[in-house]
Amino acid sequence: MPHAKFGFSISTPPVVLNLIIINALMLLLTYMFRSSFSIDLVEMLGLYYPGSEHFRPYQVVTHMFMHGGIDHLIFNMLALWMFGRVLEQVWGGKRFLFYYLATGLGAAALHTLVNFIEITHLKNLANALLENFTPETFAAFVQSHFADYYPQVLDHGLAAWTQDPSNLSLMAKCQELTHELIHLQMDIPTVGASGAVFGVLLAFGVLFPNAVIYLLIPPIPIKAKWFVILYAALELYLGVSQPGSTIAHFAHLGGMLFGLLILWYWRRSKN
Repeated sequence: MPHAKFGFSISTPPVVLNLIIINALMLLLTYMFRSSFSIDLVEMLGLYYPGSEHFRPYQVVTHMFMHGGIDHLIFNMLALWMFGRVLEQVWGGKRFLFYYLATGLGAAALHTLVNFIEITHLKNLANALLENFTPETFAAFVQSHFADYYPQVLDHGLAAWTQDPSNLSLMAKCQELTHELIHLQMDIPTVGASGAVFGVLLAFGVLFPNAVIYLLIPPIPIKAKWFVILYAALELYLGVSQPGSTIAHFAHLGGMLFGLLILWYWRRSKN
């Protein structure tokens, strides 16, 4: 996590302060509802893939105020405080809040588009698999695309089918597992303010490219413009090289991309 030195007041302006409070309260409520009422707010308010039975339109907004844990919350809120307070001092509260929410929505849009591409690809692979469905081809499919679930798949039918490949009942069970794996991918909720926070980071790098950010790991100073470029390149690399990752790398890139588009429009309109 970086920390930064700039010539601005360290006081927290109201929009950034209230965003931090809301996010912290939502995590507290998540813990309280889970322990006291066995209600998982993440399942209700996290963003699901539109093809999932758990998807609700309001999740496009609510997922930005949910977090998976205290570490996730602290990382995002610290970055929001470090960079967002500077932007709010420069832009004013209304413009900053618009930018924050718009980049969060843009992050969700790109994340959902990438999910659609990945899930469509998985469905096509599954359809091709079912035309040549053997214990070997099914095992290769699971190991390539659902490696984390491979032990469960073995226990739920694949091991037995491998021992008795002519058993049609075991084949049907494994075919059903193929569809269940696709649905599991669709039923993973996305939570966090990361998309909007990455949009804030992008804006800071554009408006103050030569401001120096002091990284903690590694402990070196770096100009904001290079920090943003390197971070974006890393997110792109991780997003492409780790499809299906539990970290929404393309949501981070979506926040940056939509932030860049908003800044470009504002600069052109001179408003």
